[in-house]
Amino acid sequence: MPLPPSFLDELRARLPLSEVIGRRIPVTRAGREFKACCPFHNEKTPSFTINDTKGFFHCFGCGAHGDIIGFVIQYDRISFPEAIELLAQQAGMDVPRLSRDEVEKAKEQKTLHQLIEAACAFFEAQLQTSKGRAALEYLQGRGLSAEAMARFRLGYAPSEGGALITHLKKQGYELPQMMEVGLVRHNEERGDHYSFFRDRVMFPVADRRGRVVAFGGRIMSGDGPKYINSPDHPLFHKGKLLYSLARAREAAPRGAPAVVVEGYMDVISLIEAGFGAAVAPLGTALTEDQIEELWKLGGTGGDPILCFDGDGAGQRAAARAVERVIPLLGPGRTVRIAFLPEGQDPDDLIRSKGGPKAMQQVLDQAIPLIDMLWKLETEGRQITTPEAQAGVKQALEERISRIADKTVQSYYQSEIRQRLYDNFGGGKVKFAGRQGGKSGQKYDGKFGSRGGANALNDSIIRRLPPDPATRRQQLAIVGILRQPALYEVLGEQLIEVGAAGPLDKVWQAVVITLETSPDLDSAALQSHICAQGFAEEVSLLLEQPFSSCRWARVGASAQEVERGLYGLIAEGRIIQLQAELKAAQHSLASDMSDATHARLSALRRELLEAQAAVLPGDEETA
Repeated sequence: MPLPPSFLDELRARLPLSEVIGRRIPVTRAGREFKACCPFHNEKTPSFTINDTKGFFHCFGCGAHGDIIGFVIQYDRISFPEAIELLAQQAGMDVPRLSRDEVEKAKEQKTLHQLIEAACAFFEAQLQTSKGRAALEYLQGRGLSAEAMARFRLGYAPSEGGALITHLKKQGYELPQMMEVGLVRHNEERGDHYSFFRDRVMFPVADRRGRVVAFGGRIMSGDGPKYINSPDHPLFHKGKLLYSLARAREAAPRGAPAVVVEGYMDVISLIEAGFGAAVAPLGTALTEDQIEELWKLGGTGGDPILCFDGDGAGQRAAARAVERVIPLLGPGRTVRIAFLPEGQDPDDLIRSKGGPKAMQQVLDQAIPLIDMLWKLETEGRQITTPEAQAGVKQALEERISRIADKTVQSYYQSEIRQRLYDNFGGGKVKFAGRQGGKSGQKYDGKFGSRGGANALNDSIIRRLPPDPATRRQQLAIVGILRQPALYEVLGEQLIEVGAAGPLDKVWQAVVITLETSPDLDSAALQSHICAQGFAEEVSLLLEQPFSSCRWARVGASAQEVERGLYGLIAEGRIIQLQAELKAAQHSLASDMSDATHARLSALRRELLEAQAAVLPGDEETA
């Protein structure tokens, strides 16, 4: 039953995994995931987790793992076609019926898979012949056992340009097929064909399902590039796959952290040493698609770790990777960066006296992405003048502005502002809720660890009246402290309101606490925030009379608080639209086009709608 991958992707996207599983067994929310007692083995304590974002389930008791289709097949005990029909009906989708051309294309792809598999078996067999002796000795010299070579299906491509062609022809495959998957090239001058891989150690590359789709070949001596890789073809796109991705998909859910290294041998050495979720790009810098694959791995091993050499080239490679990652960041989607001792790669480190422990130490010292950003702009630089400090600030702000997710971007902005103040502030520029900020003050990597009651200038809360932005921020915090359940409904819309002011660290503590523990009531949330060092801030905020804003006082109902928070959101939108309207009116002086008039009309209409959201009779919200 061949089906277009786009149909299967849409099917998975339309049906939350927790909803499908929840129709069959009881599930409960656990932070951002769901948990249940595993339906595939008897247990009393839930070890079965469901992750809607990444689209997989995993049981830490029996190892059951899969996606929405795999669950229905296993639980309902039905076939793949039956599961697809059932899920498509629930999703309101029609199962596509492939045309004759599409069926033929699917058959062709199956043939190409079989062709590449036949080539892989040929390379494996050649490694054990007299012609492959040098390749075998090379691999043995790298510390690989016969079992490891078999496990990773390593092989040898003979130097004769026609050996593979002759073998595959005997298997019934044609030259055009061999050329289509990059195994064979045509010599225009001589008019004949030759094998692309010759006299090289061969590393098979598998797709997400573990099927061999391409190869990497390493030269052992002589001239030529150290590695060559299969070109892109219908089954393989080097920017979308990672070496050993299929193994990592099995290892990551069991707690192994995803570790990205440079080469095939590094991956093999790491896996042999117990780092089962090691992967590598395929001859290119890490791509956006590969980064997305890392986040899909899931598991409990922590954020993916990008591991680089400790020399200048490694630093530059890390900087390029950071540039690729930044726009893709989102809640729960980040990476850490690790650097190897200069002059050593993972294979060297593992084979040294330190062994796997030495590699583990490198991974344990991996730094968060925000630390890497700071390092890139400040390390090794004399930042003693206002101009240099302004340059650092501008460079960091430009990097952070590329984060598409506004929630994550706001946290980065707040943290960078604080670091700038701690290191360069000198009391001239006051950032969120801190005093002092002497140059050279160190950051310990934890939100809120430098905050707390003693760090906040009481006048921020005590002085009346505060500026409008601070007033809105205070009200947003108080509203959520009194009615935490409203965060799930209004949290995303309140992010900018709550982050725009001197109490941004208190707001961060509220947001992070509710993201990880969404079921807290008011008393429990207040207790959590106080325990993070913000007891005085919480006390001062909740004691504020807010005389013109009844919904923020003690005893206000959930409906009153919700109405008030909607007012804050509407007011923020009004301010934004007023600024946009002013800019559009200014543009009209030089551009009297229909488009400009249409833009003005649309903004005026949006402004009226936003003003209508603050209903007559509402108390002051800021």
